[in-house]
Amino acid sequence: MSKSLLIIGAGGHGQVVKEVSEALGYDKIAFLDDNSVEAIGKIADSKSFVQEYQAAFVGIGNNKFRNELLQRLEQEGFVIPALLHPTAYISKTAVIGKGTVVEPKAIVNANSRVGLGCIISVGAIVDHDVVLEDCVHVNAGAICKAGSRIKAFTKVDTGEIIQGF
Repeated sequence: MSKSLLIIGAGGHGQVVKEVSEALGYDKIAFLDDNSVEAIGKIADSKSFVQEYQAAFVGIGNNKFRNELLQRLEQEGFVIPALLHPTAYISKTAVIGKGTVVEPKAIVNANSRVGLGCIISVGAIVDHDVVLEDCVHVNAGAICKAGSRIKAFTKVDTGEIIQGF
């Protein structure tokens, strides 16, 4: 059975989402984007694709805009998956919210809670007992140390270390 995914945003982050999706077995993938020739339509057209694509994912880096689009896609009837790259380590006790992508070689350790629409970039570390509220971006190589809490819409930048307990 075909697994289809409509990705909102065909820029750099959208391309990463596409590759993660392919690694997870999605075989029908398309983009909606207002500024890309690669897209099959504009972002505003999303509702017209709900019958053709079983799931949709927001591949846009802007945390607040990603949140708005996630809410809209859900209201339109799309399934919003979490996309967890096969090379990422995800603890069996971690909870990952829908609309979140965990990129290659990232770590989400024991008892961590990752909200809706988060981005955990390549090689990022979310140690044990961390809480990432909704639409947080933990950029490449950033570290959220044990017990830290990151507020909604925050970007933890490359190389940044967030203290915990």
